[in-house]
Amino acid sequence: MKPLARYKSLGNSNSPCSDLVPIAERELSAFFHAVKDLFGSEQAARSAEDWLQELIEIDNPPKSAREWRLITAKASARIANRVSASSFSAEFTNA
Repeated sequence: MKPLARYKSLGNSNSPCSDLVPIAERELSAFFHAVKDLFGSEQAARSAEDWLQELIEIDNPPKSAREWRLITAKASARIANRVSASSFSAEFTNA
């Protein structure tokens, strides 16, 4: 199942939002691959879930690249907190 299946109706060619699904897929894919390159597959999967959660939490679908990037920025903050907390915890358990 595609990650954006919840928004499949947006991709309906009769929908005024039909061009949003490809934009969302590109944004999520770029974010996923960047996180995977930096932190590995496990963090990338968790970050994709964070990204989708951020998308679910907004009232209306984003209409501009800037709005899509805001979702990515919020998901990035989640991974930063998670990675920092994990590093912090590892520092104390290895001390």
